[in-house]
Amino acid sequence: MTTPNDLSDKALAVFAFAAYHQLESGDAVTSVIAGDGAGHRADPQAISELSERDLGKLDGDRFHFTSAGQLMLSQIIDRIRGSW
Repeated sequence: MTTPNDLSDKALAVFAFAAYHQLESGDAVTSVIAGDGAGHRADPQAISELSERDLGKLDGDRFHFTSAGQLMLSQIIDRIRGSW
């Protein structure tokens, strides 16, 4: 099983972006924008890494977290909150 410690900083940044939006909105995040057409995009290497580890799948301009990816996002948010 992949843990956050196994991921590159670029891959962790995708989770950081998702965590920010989930914490800010209070809504569960199941996908993030991979490219908005205005110059903002997730790093292609990060998307590839997360896809290879079965943590998500790119579909058009969105990266959708798999069940494993959603679990990891929840664990990262728990770590941010300080609960283990």
